[in-house]
Amino acid sequence: MKTKNSGFTLIELMVVIVIIGLLATLVAPRLMSRADEAKVTEAKIQIKNLETALRLYKTDNGVYPSTEQGLEALISPPSEGQIPENYRTGGYLEKKSLPSDPWGNRYIYLSPGQQGEYDIITLGADGQEGGSGFDADIINWEI
Repeated sequence: MKTKNSGFTLIELMVVIVIIGLLATLVAPRLMSRADEAKVTEAKIQIKNLETALRLYKTDNGVYPSTEQGLEALISPPSEGQIPENYRTGGYLEKKSLPSDPWGNRYIYLSPGQQGEYDIITLGADGQEGGSGFDADIINWEI
């Protein structure tokens, strides 16, 4: 009497592994670009939040922080330049710390800016000026 062995053959297992490999090579790049898109969107949201905090700072003090005072003026009163007279207790950011851009770099703040009273800039994924795609600079007056 013959017994029937159950299980997979080596060829069946190899076919399944090849199919999984093909799916991974097709899906992984799409997921990676989604992560990059999410970082760009996060940077734009953070810049908008910093703009809101800067407007509150100006409402209270009549001026935006200078380039030298930087965005740090949103979390603690500046001790140089034009000292704000009506600085909000606790600062202007909820977390009491400046966010880094999604790539781990500091935002660049210039006041006066190229297109307005201030610029908030992140240099994108490559951390260098210029670039295209996900490496492109993100500037507040362009979003």
